[in-house]
Amino acid sequence: MAIDLEIARQRLADRKAEIEALSRLSEESRSTVVLDQQAVGRLSRMDSMQQQAMAEAQERQRQRDLVRIEMAERRIKDGDYGYCAECDEEIPDGRLEIDPMAEKCVHCAS
Repeated sequence: MAIDLEIARQRLADRKAEIEALSRLSEESRSTVVLDQQAVGRLSRMDSMQQQAMAEAQERQRQRDLVRIEMAERRIKDGDYGYCAECDEEIPDGRLEIDPMAEKCVHCAS
């Protein structure tokens, strides 16, 4: 089975655009929490800080995914895309459709 690199590039570009859009949308929730004791109660501040921490963790994951996309684009350029980094077997298209950044087959990833 030959891997359609144009489809792979499009999947990666679509995923990158989605990640960047999510990052822009969540920018406000990652901003510094104002601790004005007159404006909100202690529990509200704690909730705000927890939400900020979760938004920051999600942003870190998005940044890791952007790096994985960059690595997948490099594998396309080098002719290694779609082949497992460990066993060199072809990664099924179904796996690449779900995760176009996958660098290992299901067997090696588990």
